Amino acid sequence: MWWKISPRAADRSSKPGELKESHQDFLDDAALQSEVILVFGQRILPYVKALCEGHYGYLEQLSDTLLLRIISHLELEDVGQLGRTSRRFRQLCGSEEFWEQSVRQCCNTVSGEVASLALMVGWRNIFFTSKIQLQKMLSRRRIYGGLQVTSK
Repeated sequence: MWWKISPRAADRSSKPGELKESHQDFLDDAALQSEVILVFGQRILPYVKALCEGHYGYLEQLSDTLLLRIISHLELEDVGQLGRTSRRFRQLCGSEEFWEQSVRQCCNTVSGEVASLALMVGWRNIFFTSKIQLQKMLSRRRIYGGLQVTSK
């Protein structure tokens, strides 16, 4: 679709135009792909080409917040599998935000000490650390690190 914009009076009444092509024609037409880049930017072209090839990524279009909420309901093994499907899911499944959600979901309460330790070692490490190991880490931190406790 295009619309000729011109300061000349003769072009003021011109109507927008439209070019319809099949998906395959679009995939074969480098000039048309260049137009897409000019109008929508470089990042959109691979997405449009994937749509023309029949690859629909409905989940990929959702916001990170919504995806994290969905991922939080999966089993841990499924989270690992999902993380292998795309770069975006790998980032989300490995994000501190996801692992913090997971820790807070599995534990009734998260003390200020644990949250402070998580900032140092990461929420993922907290999630996979046994309670005994976690107590040892907190104890060492109290002794050697001069831990300041802040409660939420």
